[in-house]
Amino acid sequence: MKVARWSSIVLVAALVLGFTAWGGASDLVKLQGAGASFPAPLYFKWFKAYSGSHKNVQIDYQSVGSGSGVKSFMDKTVDFGASDAAMTPDEMSHVAAGVQCLPVTAGSIVLAYNITGVTDLKLSRKVYADIFLGKVKKWNDPLIAKSNPGIKLPDMPINVVVRADGSGTTYVFTKHLSAISADFAKSPGINKMPNWPVGTRSKGNEGVTASIKTTPGSIGYVEYGYAKSQKLPTAILENKSGNYVAATSVSGQAALASAIIPNDLIAWVSDPAAKNAYPIVTYTWVLLYKNNPDKKKTAILQDLLKYVVTDGQKDAEPLGYIPLPKTVGDKVLAALKNIK
Repeated sequence: MKVARWSSIVLVAALVLGFTAWGGASDLVKLQGAGASFPAPLYFKWFKAYSGSHKNVQIDYQSVGSGSGVKSFMDKTVDFGASDAAMTPDEMSHVAAGVQCLPVTAGSIVLAYNITGVTDLKLSRKVYADIFLGKVKKWNDPLIAKSNPGIKLPDMPINVVVRADGSGTTYVFTKHLSAISADFAKSPGINKMPNWPVGTRSKGNEGVTASIKTTPGSIGYVEYGYAKSQKLPTAILENKSGNYVAATSVSGQAALASAIIPNDLIAWVSDPAAKNAYPIVTYTWVLLYKNNPDKKKTAILQDLLKYVVTDGQKDAEPLGYIPLPKTVGDKVLAALKNIK
């Protein structure tokens, strides 16, 4: 009798466990995102934290570059995209479900370099534009030396590192270079994947950072957090006011202060005029469908983005990003109501 009773209890327990396991699996919501490498370290931090407190949510984000992220979003192979170049009106017109671009963080694009013994390199606007035009070719060029008195610059070629993939970071960087250099504006101009006149190609912010770190004499453009995590020195750049400014949270916020956020939440700060502004700063955007037939995913995406622009902002600065101004965060929260 006892054996029968215990057998029944074990059977019931097994059924309950089986039902719980099955129910848990069926309740799991998987979100797939892809795009910009610029904010990827911060996204990974946010998505891990959110999934940790929401056991029924799994978020997979692929850092494949803004160009690929926008394409995946347009092809509807992801639940959300990410781009440092937001989306153009033409790109949005091909998305029948509608597009909501949401700025979720901001960051500085820095010129990280690898020159033994040089830690406080200053580059004028003309010099760093001409480096990426292939006009300034050696580190001891008189134009570089002029801004760096007392620093012994090596007689070695400058190895320029650029992105190999369609990149929002590149789009923002070329937008800035086009604003400060008429020659650059003519060619190669503003582009996610320009025809660079010079440079070693590497994929992603990750690849550019690795190439700079392993190749003496290199310089390349990456999001500040990547250079910070790899302890790479970054150039102090001349801004529009003629001041030499390093990339910091404060100088980044000074740049963003001049941006007026329109209704579509897409704003650019291509050449900020503030005296203490770092010159190359940008927002970066998450891309959502305005009309999504999967209401469960829609609700979770809305909740995720609420977390990102409120409590999640505390994670931005430690990873080398610029927290959103509260006014921008409030506009993002209001725009989330457009997601149905």
